[in-house]
Amino acid sequence: MSEISKWSIEEAIHTYQIDRWSEGYFSVNAKGELVARPTKEESSNISLSDITNEMKKEGIQFPAAIRFHDILRSQVRTLNETFQSTITEANFKGQYFGVFPIKVNQLREVIEEVVDIGKDYNYGLEAGSKAELLAVLAYNENPNSLTVLNGYKDLDYMQLAALGTQLGKNCVVVIEKLSEIYLLLDVMKSMNIEIKIGVRSKLGSKGSGKWAESAGEGAKFGLSICEILDLLEILKKEEKIHLLELFHFHIGSQIPDIRTIKENITEASRIYTDLIKLGAPIKFFDAGGGVGLNYDGSRSNCPSSTNYTLKDYIGDVVYILRDICDDAKVEHPNIVTETGRAVCAHHSCVVTNVFGNVELTNNKEIDTVPDSTDHLILKNIKLLLKDLNNSNYQDIYNDACILKDEAISAYKLGIIDLKQRSKIETLFWNINHRIISMTENQKYVPAEIKKLKYTLASKYLCNFSVFQSAPDSWAINQILPIVPLRRLDEEPTKPTTLADITCDSDGKISSFLGAEGNRSTLPLHELRKDEQYIIGLFLTGAYQDIMGDMHNLFGRLNEVHVYSDKDDPQGFYIEEVIHGHSAADVLGIMQYTPEMMCVKIKSQIDKQIKEGKIKPRVGVALNDFYEANIHGYTYLENL
Repeated sequence: MSEISKWSIEEAIHTYQIDRWSEGYFSVNAKGELVARPTKEESSNISLSDITNEMKKEGIQFPAAIRFHDILRSQVRTLNETFQSTITEANFKGQYFGVFPIKVNQLREVIEEVVDIGKDYNYGLEAGSKAELLAVLAYNENPNSLTVLNGYKDLDYMQLAALGTQLGKNCVVVIEKLSEIYLLLDVMKSMNIEIKIGVRSKLGSKGSGKWAESAGEGAKFGLSICEILDLLEILKKEEKIHLLELFHFHIGSQIPDIRTIKENITEASRIYTDLIKLGAPIKFFDAGGGVGLNYDGSRSNCPSSTNYTLKDYIGDVVYILRDICDDAKVEHPNIVTETGRAVCAHHSCVVTNVFGNVELTNNKEIDTVPDSTDHLILKNIKLLLKDLNNSNYQDIYNDACILKDEAISAYKLGIIDLKQRSKIETLFWNINHRIISMTENQKYVPAEIKKLKYTLASKYLCNFSVFQSAPDSWAINQILPIVPLRRLDEEPTKPTTLADITCDSDGKISSFLGAEGNRSTLPLHELRKDEQYIIGLFLTGAYQDIMGDMHNLFGRLNEVHVYSDKDDPQGFYIEEVIHGHSAADVLGIMQYTPEMMCVKIKSQIDKQIKEGKIKPRVGVALNDFYEANIHGYTYLENL
């Protein structure tokens, strides 16, 4: 613990809102280290610093993804057991048959873990594309779990559904547009097989959050009420109505407001009971996805949070559906959800090293004594700094901004020289720094003064690509929790923003969670010479893993899979290491031929040797160096 500061571990947890976004899976130990708690018990503490130290010994370079598969298994278990206990408490007559939508994270290692722990609960998989369906058919081997087939479909897709059915899988083809039923009926007729059918409804109830438009009457997928009734007539005419087993609807993604969920569940439950009365033998009520995460810790209805818990959501699904079925005197169906984000977000994080910082300006001492050679602008800004106090800082700031602009204009016109301009700008930034210090603990601070903190914040340079590892942070300004792995027993005194290593001005993170709402800077520690400062980006297990692009040819990260082990001295072991993309890998994806590139470079080196511009020994070393880099990691290694 720092002896200089009154800072405490509790303050670190509060500053980074760890106890709120982590759902008990992460905390801070007495040494000021961030720890994972795969079982949510204090005895299961795994120091992320210990993990990164072991990675370093094994030569695993930053940035890297750390997967806590115990957390993934815990979340699958929590989802299923909470549904089971709620169903029992509510005296609900149906069962829960959840499916994991693999679009949230299609990585094989993730799917294998979900399927393995899910077999105890008949927890299935959902596919939304042909390639996903190929994966789902191969890995969902439990005939008692559902294999739900969403997305637009062609002939191959329908035939793959038939293949799955022939293999004894519990496949349900969800009709997303009315024309799909004719294609499915043709496949069933030509292959002499019956395939279970589902129908997705467009609800009239509105969505909420960033993806509100993906639900409701204007949604991309689903049938209107009129089309659903047409579907019933088609199936009755073709004597296939007995195959209609699943009613599906989709509320959206990252739903922040529980009222949206209640309204949609209520409408969907009414439609379900009416379809039963019209002769549809539906057995499964599929509430789709939408369960959000409390990314920013606020537990509110803002887009990066939720004003409900997973248990609240499950309670609403079960109780609302039960009450409406009882009111309509309709049998309770089995419940299906396609909850993905809440299942896998917590299990993965990205760790990376900060290798430097960029300061817009430092508070540099400069002589403020008036000089006869000073230009009027310089004289005036010296007076502003001298007169600055707690009662006039806003007026002083405004005047200083005007003088700075005048100085730039005067310099362009040749009225002042470079040295005078430098003195004026230095005094301007000194005024800003002093104003920030003066207002640090004030309850009310004018908006333009608040912006100064962001303007003057240090940019910490991080060895990763936002576009690869945190695409939602860039694309939709999604808040992701970011926490240093060490020194949490010390007060973080540097307000910072984060810059990645891509050659793109958008390669930055400048929106962070805070104890009092989102903030434009992240408090971190002063960098120390010869000490590696490591930060973690959390809740990256949903979508971030698989949506990242290769901007600047930064490929997939190195990856370590961590399991807890009470018998291990450090409480964990690294079960598997998956190496990230090499430069050759990403160049090959972009249709380069790395082998040919090496040949071209060798040819160019040989030419320089023949012309006497390079010594043969040097040429060999240069060639080896090029080949080593083309097979090396795409991120910075020698910092």
